[in-house]
Amino acid sequence: MSIKSDRWIRRMAAKGMIEPFEPGQIKQNGDGRIVSYGTSSYGYDVRCADEFKIFTNINSTIVDPKDFDSRNFVDFKGACCIVPPNSFALARTVEYFRIPRNVLTICLGKSTYARCGIIVNVTPLEPEWEGHVTLEFSNTTPLPAKIYANEGVAQMLFLESDEVCETSYRDRGGKYQGQTGVTLPRT
Repeated sequence: MSIKSDRWIRRMAAKGMIEPFEPGQIKQNGDGRIVSYGTSSYGYDVRCADEFKIFTNINSTIVDPKDFDSRNFVDFKGACCIVPPNSFALARTVEYFRIPRNVLTICLGKSTYARCGIIVNVTPLEPEWEGHVTLEFSNTTPLPAKIYANEGVAQMLFLESDEVCETSYRDRGGKYQGQTGVTLPRT
């Protein structure tokens, strides 16, 4: 298995692996500086869309992955999201991914957010998975934290195997296949 370079990422993006795709590294826009996104040396920095689900305990329900109560979230759409102290929010990537059958994708949070106590959690994107990636932002601080939409939040690393997997995510009929928007837990 090998980690893939910027040249490989650009070739695969031309085949529809990442849409929309930014071939370079964008570090500022018309408004000034931003958290960077786009192709890096050995990865791709994804952006957060402007759709958020902010966790709330107002209903005092139990967090149960097998029977998740959607009332645990407040929907929010905007240029930035304020995550309450010691809480979390869900979002999604701007980019839609189509992972090749011989590739596993790992996601790591960007250091700009990590240095502020904001952890980005994403499970691996398995071979032949496709969709918008649901992002989880944990605010580990005792203060409110800001997440910026349409800016970089995490880096995708692509690991290519020398052989295709026997059974892909698509073959298994994975429950998150083709997801769009911010997707809550499913069983």
